[in-house]
Amino acid sequence: MANLKTKYMGFELKNPIIIGACNLVTNTDNLKKMEEKGAAAVVYKTLFEEQVNLENLEMYELRTEYEERNAEMTTLFPNSKTDSQDPHEHLMNLRKAKEAVSIPVLASLNAIVDDTWVEYAKMIEQTGVDGIELNFYTLPEKTEEGNDEIEKKQVKILRDVKAAVKIPVSVKLSPFYTNPLRIISDLDRAKADGLVLFNRLFQPDINTQTERHVFPYNLSSSDDHRLPLRFAGLLYGNVNASVCTNSGILNGHDVIKMLLAGADSVEVVSALYRNGIDVIATMIKDLEDWMDSKGYDTIDSFRGKLSRKNTASELPYHRAQYLDFMMGTSEILKKYKAIR
Repeated sequence: MANLKTKYMGFELKNPIIIGACNLVTNTDNLKKMEEKGAAAVVYKTLFEEQVNLENLEMYELRTEYEERNAEMTTLFPNSKTDSQDPHEHLMNLRKAKEAVSIPVLASLNAIVDDTWVEYAKMIEQTGVDGIELNFYTLPEKTEEGNDEIEKKQVKILRDVKAAVKIPVSVKLSPFYTNPLRIISDLDRAKADGLVLFNRLFQPDINTQTERHVFPYNLSSSDDHRLPLRFAGLLYGNVNASVCTNSGILNGHDVIKMLLAGADSVEVVSALYRNGIDVIATMIKDLEDWMDSKGYDTIDSFRGKLSRKNTASELPYHRAQYLDFMMGTSEILKKYKAIR
């Protein structure tokens, strides 16, 4: 039987399938079932500093709404704590998640203030989790904010967090950089233990009937794996950090593609929402069966086989536009009835 073990962020996983940060992992029964079905590790739901601040503001407004309505009444909640950015509840749940399963549990963190990244990372480490995933993204809202400013800040945050904690630290990135390979290289030199490609960001939509913004659930489709696959293939053999791909990984053959490109592991979320937690076992079985059919004993015996480093033709990683000879245009047009 094939050996599915792989390494990620310095520790050994029983297989390449990691559950990405999502609401499903906040339920202890779900966590236990994920482990039972074969998940190799779990990333707990992201701790957002922005959300902590919002909850503090709501609590402050609730507590001060009726203050000083008369001389005797100065507060409705005299024994409550002062307002502070305290992620206590999240940390408590994170600790429970770690205690519920024996597989590695990683924390996901997104902060706003530079110092908070370090402060929260230290608090997270105390829960006993196995590692931290820094959730980096920047929305392009200001034309005057330069790419160098954003990237240097993110590299500094990684360095500061790495210096403050002893557990492994990975970085989850969006693809929206002028040159993703440059920022990835900078983060690799800053000693990132893992690189997760890519963060699936929320995108707004509009209902034309109500003329209002709507917020559809942002599940990925299978085609979405092509971008992380490209970068896994480009990075194989060129970075020291582990590479984990994310987005559009819905079945075992999507996992196989990522490993052939050069990824060490994958993160899955949409597959669980679409097909239930049982899909983990199906994905593992697909991987095992494929390896057995090809005669591969270990993941390393084929990982990176189709990376840029090991591919004779650079065309798959060099081109980003359609080529008639590459795509077989006439056959495609006939298939979709554009020509007869």
